[in-house]
Amino acid sequence: MQYPFIISGKQVLPGEEAIITANIAELPSHSSIDLNITVARSVQEGPTLLLSGGLHGDEINGSEIVRRMIERGYHRPLKGTIICIPIINLYGFIHFSRYVPDGKDVNRSFPGNKNGSLASRVAHYMTNSIIPKIDVGLDFHTGGADRTNYPQVRCVLKDEKNKDLATAFAPPFILNSPFRPKSMRQTAAKMGKHILVYEGGESSRFDELAIEQGLSGALRVMKFLGMRDEAPEPTEPTREIYHSSWVRSKYSGVFLSKVKYGERVSKNQVIGHVAGPFGTFKHRVKSPATGFVIGLNHNPIVHQGDALMHIGINR
Repeated sequence: MQYPFIISGKQVLPGEEAIITANIAELPSHSSIDLNITVARSVQEGPTLLLSGGLHGDEINGSEIVRRMIERGYHRPLKGTIICIPIINLYGFIHFSRYVPDGKDVNRSFPGNKNGSLASRVAHYMTNSIIPKIDVGLDFHTGGADRTNYPQVRCVLKDEKNKDLATAFAPPFILNSPFRPKSMRQTAAKMGKHILVYEGGESSRFDELAIEQGLSGALRVMKFLGMRDEAPEPTEPTREIYHSSWVRSKYSGVFLSKVKYGERVSKNQVIGHVAGPFGTFKHRVKSPATGFVIGLNHNPIVHQGDALMHIGINR
């Protein structure tokens, strides 16, 4: 027998769908900061899946993936319950920012505090009102600071449940990724829940490859959980990445990449150049290892020590 599903005082019965507005805080302008939550329940018992985006407000590919899930009706399960939160950090979303007013990162503020700053309040609500109700979560992100990530899922691969879910998602790359302190994923794991982080594209820009890969992966996880009958077949093989290496600039100047994200590169291959803006020098940049370009800097202006490229090593 299924029991009523209650979020922020609103009850959603089996077979129902509801949009719930949860107030988190108020700005000095008296504008409300709310979470817009869509809950869809089947009449059949089953798992509860969270689909969330916009934990970092400027990472709009994730928000778009969840929005399209709702728009196309994919969020309605054959069994169980799906919770969709397209934008967790509404303040960051409307201000094109990763952060909230006090400069804090919501995804470094878990488990949060109901009397804390905005980041802490958002984290507290997720920790106490959403995460306890779920079995599995897919949290959609993008690269940040002018860096784009090739579609990838990040999880702790030694956890068999995580590995099974990531394999079902079937992204181009699965990265073995330890928990970040005070992140939503770490907090969920402490509560016995399983959240995968999907990364694709870059902040403040739509990337259709990343959006469609994330959408298709979510549908495959739903099928794996028995929440739908069909899902798209993967378009690329999945590679597990246990180690990675950042290529950093030895010089200040302009960066000219010779490779694209997703490409395979060999150790000592010339993958780009850093040139002086006045035409006085041009230095080669070589790959430190054989692997795949899983992250790429798109800002041509670089300083010494800046990250240029992320190389994932497929064992």
